Amino acid sequence: MVREVHAAGYRSLRAIRFPVDRLTVFLGANGVGKTNLYRALQLIQAAAAGTLSYELAGEGGMDSAYWAGERRPKDPVRITLGAEFSPTAGGARSYGYEVAVGLRHPTAAALPFEPLVKEETLTFHHAGRAIKLLERHGPQVAARDEAGKRVEIETELLASETALASLQDPVGFPDLHLIRRTMLDWRFYHEMRTDSASPLRAPCLAVTSPTLASDGSNLAAVFATLVHIREDRSDLDRAIDDAFPGARLVVPPPGRDAAFGMIFPDYPKRVFEAAELSDGTLRYLALAGALLAYRLPGFIALNEPETSLHPDLLEPLARLIVRSAERSQVWLVTHSQVLAVALAEHGSIAPRTVIKRKGETWMEGLRLAGDFAGRED
Repeated sequence: MVREVHAAGYRSLRAIRFPVDRLTVFLGANGVGKTNLYRALQLIQAAAAGTLSYELAGEGGMDSAYWAGERRPKDPVRITLGAEFSPTAGGARSYGYEVAVGLRHPTAAALPFEPLVKEETLTFHHAGRAIKLLERHGPQVAARDEAGKRVEIETELLASETALASLQDPVGFPDLHLIRRTMLDWRFYHEMRTDSASPLRAPCLAVTSPTLASDGSNLAAVFATLVHIREDRSDLDRAIDDAFPGARLVVPPPGRDAAFGMIFPDYPKRVFEAAELSDGTLRYLALAGALLAYRLPGFIALNEPETSLHPDLLEPLARLIVRSAERSQVWLVTHSQVLAVALAEHGSIAPRTVIKRKGETWMEGLRLAGDFAGRED
């Protein structure tokens, strides 16, 4: 599980550290930095994938991504991102990963404006002890092997590459492999388009699909996997009836392609294919596919899942999200007060209100120590 996330120097995140629960909800108005919190988590995953520099370059490089507020002239230009992991909530053992990105040194083997990795650490915490499993300063990299021995890594690691992504030796460095695999399993759902050319509206190849792709392009195959491979559609039918009383999802036996449609009570003999469904109906079905798939990823992140949904669908969506949090860890950002209240009620959680404080993103009740006032262990 992800237990904590921290970020500094990234856009509106001057310096913030906060705990993460089984179900974590961030509520806030437009422009307070909710998406920056979501994006920071994506960038942490990009470090595990080896694409961190590329992702930041795609945002306009350090000029665009670095904290734009007041700064002291002599402070180094750094974006620092990190997360803490634990096998169980409140466990005594944990791992902490952190990566710092900065500007190109004049003599560095890199292109002029690309963001470069300056420092990187993976630390194991247990019984009050902190053991550095991975330590990188510029080009120098050291890691502890399976026997706990510190090893200097002799590799030509470019300044745009992360050590976590590059040291792919599950036998020699099992802890690094564990954390990298954990982070790469995360799924981010924010690009599920519903326009007429959306992949959600088209049939897809009939290949067993236990998890929904980030763009939802295999939604029909996810439904076919539940209905024809798992042969258990009870949760899916319950979620659809909760949102569209009397409606039924139709998933025909797949041939080379998989497809789906809906039957509504007003037209009991007519199957509405995916291309005919409203944007809101299609988006809800895509969220159901993400949250009820045969195999959920260990961590699911949703960015404003209420987009395109009718207000009547927010209560059913909240119940759907709470049920999925029993199988996976779920994080979401929203500007819908209705959805946040419903999640608080059905999930027995406290949504965190995101605010702007002197230009920086913050949360109501968050203390500098990285916990919330009144939070119980």
